[in-house]
Amino acid sequence: MDAFFASVELLRYPQLKGLPVVIGGGRRSADDELLQRYADRPLSKIPVEAFPLLRDYVGRGVITTATYPARQFGVGSAMGMMKAARLCPQAIVLPVDFDEVRRFSRTFKAVIQEIAPVMEDRGVDEVYIDFTEVPGGQREGGRVLARLIQKSIFQATGLTCSIGVAPNKLVAKMASEFDKPNGISIVFEHDLQTKIWPLAVRKINGIGPKSGEKLAGLHIHTIGDLAAQPREWLVDHFGQAYGAWMHDAAWGRDDRPVVTESEPVSMSRETTFERDLHAVRDRAELGAIFTDLCTRVAEDLQRKGYVGKTIGIKLRYDDFRTATRDQTLDAYTADPALIRRTAGQCLKRVDLRQRLRLLGVRVGKLARAQALATAAAAAGSDEAAPRVAEHTPDLFQDP
Repeated sequence: MDAFFASVELLRYPQLKGLPVVIGGGRRSADDELLQRYADRPLSKIPVEAFPLLRDYVGRGVITTATYPARQFGVGSAMGMMKAARLCPQAIVLPVDFDEVRRFSRTFKAVIQEIAPVMEDRGVDEVYIDFTEVPGGQREGGRVLARLIQKSIFQATGLTCSIGVAPNKLVAKMASEFDKPNGISIVFEHDLQTKIWPLAVRKINGIGPKSGEKLAGLHIHTIGDLAAQPREWLVDHFGQAYGAWMHDAAWGRDDRPVVTESEPVSMSRETTFERDLHAVRDRAELGAIFTDLCTRVAEDLQRKGYVGKTIGIKLRYDDFRTATRDQTLDAYTADPALIRRTAGQCLKRVDLRQRLRLLGVRVGKLARAQALATAAAAAGSDEAAPRVAEHTPDLFQDP
């Protein structure tokens, strides 16, 4: 999907189309004041000059996405809002509305599955689709079916998407970025040298910043440079599995199927604070945030029909060091109070003398709640209640 989070907001505020807009950070008083001031008129009639600007943003928020006019200034996803404000101070800033984004995500995926049912969900705004057995899926190299999907999604949602069509998932992923927004790019096997090899090695999904930096140090900058290296040489420098995979990726080889069913291994919620917080001096504020994160994780589990056994926490200190701890229960749970209690026990195993900039809660070792209930019923017994260490107040609670 094209600038998905931003595009969803532009449906609500069409007067912002064509302008630099960034989506990110939590809801602020400025956002509430805007809606209160113009409560007597439709959202589409709020004047452009009334919206909060990025230059006035103060805090630790991170950009979720940006409109294409904002991206022309170098603003992009995962960039700190304060840094983005220096690049594009005139951009309008809006908070993320996750509920609305998830609603549109479900809608566009349902549209695709009506046309091409073999679909792999890759997150809120991206899917892989297998055209092989779809009627007309091979016409014009897949372009006809891609146009149909684009048109159908737009009719159902008012949103655009970009589609890459290729013999496999690896190349299709790269191709989907060639002609954004609202583009279709077809890559055949014989296009490898002309369309893929000139790209930077980081364009391969799976080569991250550290590997990209190491490759640059070895004078390998493009995918073509990577393809020119012997497999054995890459194995020597990057290990057996990763080096061999790099060689295959550079040559456009990928035999992964489109997987229509997959199970998540964990669910988590985390937040970066507007200012660094201290476990003692900011106990009340941290406690409220911590409880909210646990509640939201529990709601995610319940909404999606999962329970988990391993409860974990993630802390990031003011010097950017990260600490994680977890504890495994005797039985599965999606209960917010139990998740909060167990996560609180994990807090006792980390250093809380230093100020914190991020806090997260994670539930892992997931299973489907219905499957467990069915198995328990078949066995003629209830699953044992989870047991945790005797509760004592954690450092984010009053004793």
